[in-house]
Amino acid sequence: MSKIKLNVLGISYSQTQSGAYALVLAEEDGERRIPIIIGGFEAQAIAIQLEGLKPPRPLTHDLFLSFATAFGITIKEINIYKLEEGVFYSKLICEDGHKHMTVDARTSDAIALALRFNCSIYTTEEILAKSGIVIDIEPESKEKPSPSKFFGETSSKKRKPSEDLRNYSVTELKEMLQDAIKNENYEKASDIRDEINRRNKNS
Repeated sequence: MSKIKLNVLGISYSQTQSGAYALVLAEEDGERRIPIIIGGFEAQAIAIQLEGLKPPRPLTHDLFLSFATAFGITIKEINIYKLEEGVFYSKLICEDGHKHMTVDARTSDAIALALRFNCSIYTTEEILAKSGIVIDIEPESKEKPSPSKFFGETSSKKRKPSEDLRNYSVTELKEMLQDAIKNENYEKASDIRDEINRRNKNS
């Protein structure tokens, strides 16, 4: 069965389940998208990695990476192999230099680990046919959406962090960024980092 490669497009608040998030995976060589409902902890673990933030203490997925690396185990790829009653099933394809191993995992955990191990994510045409949707992208928007565009927005009220951060200097923003990471306020850290990047781009 042929495999179809997926990329992580971003995360948004779920419009259907309160307190949940939608992880959006994109077909690499196509226009279909797969939205997967995940919990807040998993959303945070994925968003932190997408945003390039380093928590002061290792999260569970970071611990898994360190543990696996210490014993010479790596994840080669992630396979989302089944969709049943709205639930996606995934497995980790691992190796230790001598043998290959397959480990079942929740899809949210599998994606969080794929980002940390920098490995590919695959699914099947059958699953894409069942769950894939095509999202129209505005023609004037040529840039690939950043993960922060998805993380932390709601349908009723979009946050406008740049308006609250414009009065701070870059030095102050960098200090605020470190404080936010230290306090594990990753949504705020994401906003601050975006403001710093915006200024660097315009300078």
